[in-house]
Amino acid sequence: MYQKFIINQDGVLKFGRVYQHRDLLGWGEDCPYGGGLWKIDEGRRCILLYGRSFAFGAPDFNYVRRIEWAGVGGTPYPLFFLPHWPNEDQLIPVYANP
Repeated sequence: MYQKFIINQDGVLKFGRVYQHRDLLGWGEDCPYGGGLWKIDEGRRCILLYGRSFAFGAPDFNYVRRIEWAGVGGTPYPLFFLPHWPNEDQLIPVYANP
C-alpha cells in the first residue's frame, strides 16, 4: 500500500493508503483535479504532498474546498506541496479555499 491523495470533483482532498489513486474514490466520485503522494514529516510536524497521479494527473490545489483528515488518522496537520520533489527546498502551503 502507498500513501496517496486525490482531489475529487467537489474539491475534497482525500488521503489514504491504497494501491491506486482510484481506490480513494467513493461511489459516483470523479477526480478531475489530480492527486499525488504524501508523507508525514515528523521534524517539521507537517504533511508533505508531492508527485502526481498517473491516472488523474498533477494536483491542482486551487480547487481544494475541504480536507478530509480520516486517511491520515483524523488529525489535521499543516500541508505543504513539494513542486520539485525530491528536492525539499521549496515548500508551498496548501489550504482549503472557501
